[in-house]
Amino acid sequence: MHGIRIRGRLAALLLAVSAVVAGTVAHAEAGQQDDRRGWTGTWATSASEHYEVSGMSEVTVRMPVHTSVGGSSVRIRLTNAYATDPVTIGHATVGLRDGGSAVERPYDLRFGGKRAVTIPAGGQAVSDPVGLAVPALTDLVVSLHLPGQVTHITDHWWAQQTVYWTDYGAGDHAADISGDAFTWTTTSWPFLSGVDVTAPRTGSVVALGDSITDGSFSTVDTNRRWPDLLSARLNTCLPGAGVLNAGITSNRITAGTAANPSALDRLERDVLSQPGARTLILFEGINDLGGASAEQIIAGMTEIAARAHQRGMRVVGATITPYKDFTWGGWTEDTEARRQQVNAFVRDSGGIFDDYADFDRAVRDSADPRRLGAAYDSGDHLHPNDAGMKAFADSIDLTSLGLGRGCS
Repeated sequence: MHGIRIRGRLAALLLAVSAVVAGTVAHAEAGQQDDRRGWTGTWATSASEHYEVSGMSEVTVRMPVHTSVGGSSVRIRLTNAYATDPVTIGHATVGLRDGGSAVERPYDLRFGGKRAVTIPAGGQAVSDPVGLAVPALTDLVVSLHLPGQVTHITDHWWAQQTVYWTDYGAGDHAADISGDAFTWTTTSWPFLSGVDVTAPRTGSVVALGDSITDGSFSTVDTNRRWPDLLSARLNTCLPGAGVLNAGITSNRITAGTAANPSALDRLERDVLSQPGARTLILFEGINDLGGASAEQIIAGMTEIAARAHQRGMRVVGATITPYKDFTWGGWTEDTEARRQQVNAFVRDSGGIFDDYADFDRAVRDSADPRRLGAAYDSGDHLHPNDAGMKAFADSIDLTSLGLGRGCS
């Protein structure tokens, strides 16, 4: 694949199946200013890895993303969180998707009035707004031309979305309407961390989770992750709301790594600083069960809720789903006992959570509640299939999220 040497992906996958970023996107003050100006996140993803590349220059990448709430103008957020070198974006565009890698009309994006922007190692950039009417629940396409030598890519792996690239040396195709120049694909989002729209009086829900929230094993290119399906429900409300997916494969509450920080360590970056964030759904803990006590998991949940409440956010806890007979092991009677203890806390947190979503009850096997129900099982007995994702989204009481009116 043009000399790409993937680092860390195999390790992340093994962690995900066996255990059953630095820097913030924006300061809290900036997020509050965005909120007052009517900015709301319509799509987001969390940086979760980096990998080295060799020989990459004069390449354009085109990324489809699925909106939640609509708005009258749009901007993008970029991250270079885990790189050791700066990266230059020579040209960026955004437009409505016209199928595959084609775009109806690409709109040029600028950064501080300039066409190009250089993002330092560990840094981020936010584009200027562009006047584009963005519908809810539609596909946008963000294109980035990388003119210089690229040595490291910060991205979100396991995106469950086809991303399109030109050949190395092909040059700037960010403004192309046709997708003909995009000759190879990946399934990860490089550099892009968020898309915001101006949508006054709306807000967003942020789903903080692991591989299940990330949508692992849902059908690729169909937007059937449970936050996407929740978005479809939530945007029947008035005035609608954004739903932002902050899931990272293998993520934990009580421990993390440099490129996969714990939920506690990434809370500021991935949740609290999101434009327009009003409500947090916390769906983590399954990866903690093998190495942390129930008390440690509950303490982490309690700290996350307290920090979100300090920012005026509503917090909904979600119960941990069953995984007995998980293909790659990890389930024991002890881990099951810890899961039950944590779930009892989520259901009756004594005010720590404002409400809860009973994902466990939504997908468990009625004959053996320690197992994922067969109708919801992707095949490994831990990750839900599309039907399981829908069961999660349908089980959430929309009124518990504190957003919109006339929800059904």
